[in-house]
Amino acid sequence: MAFKGDKKEGTWLLATAENRLKNWLVPMVPNCIETYHLTMTTILWCAMIILFSFLARYHIHFMWFVSFAIFGQYITDLLDGEIGRRRNTGLIKWGYYMDHFLDYLFLCSILIGYGLMVEDHSKYMLFYILALFIAFMINSFLSFAATGEFRISYMGIGPTEIRLVFILINTAIIFLADKINIAATLPYVLAGSTFFLFVTVYKTQKMLWKIDMENKENAEK
Repeated sequence: MAFKGDKKEGTWLLATAENRLKNWLVPMVPNCIETYHLTMTTILWCAMIILFSFLARYHIHFMWFVSFAIFGQYITDLLDGEIGRRRNTGLIKWGYYMDHFLDYLFLCSILIGYGLMVEDHSKYMLFYILALFIAFMINSFLSFAATGEFRISYMGIGPTEIRLVFILINTAIIFLADKINIAATLPYVLAGSTFFLFVTVYKTQKMLWKIDMENKENAEK
């Protein structure tokens, strides 16, 4: 069976606008920039997120640079695979491995950045939130192993929307820094993530159960 890790399944709210943006940006990428260059820039974006989150402890407007780094990672992540496909220079299995490993580091860098901005007694909440977000990634990988379809969105929510949520959170922190307590919002994020994960896992196992039962019935005929 051919490897399908480069073919992402699912529909998310911003998919149509994202495809238009991709088609507009790809021709602008110089030929000297290859798919793997774009993939590896996630390391730079992660470092920027952690650095500017630390500086935001002293001046909250550094959060604009954190949001810029999140947006920058979105653009390079959007283009890396597409550049490889259009130029036929993609490294499919390397790209699958590195892209998703770096996505994990990217997620960690964001939550580490928030951890630098809250009191020590609240940091354990960020650890639980990280564990939940990782569970979504594990769900995608296990489902991919079982079905051969790499699904990255659930109920219309995908990586693009998640990045947008982080940018909106950063914007709220900047403008409402004197009015909101970041730590006080963490239990709500934790509760929402837990519920969303429960629904996602329930729907995934239900789909796999159906596949198993259909295969069993076909084998008995």
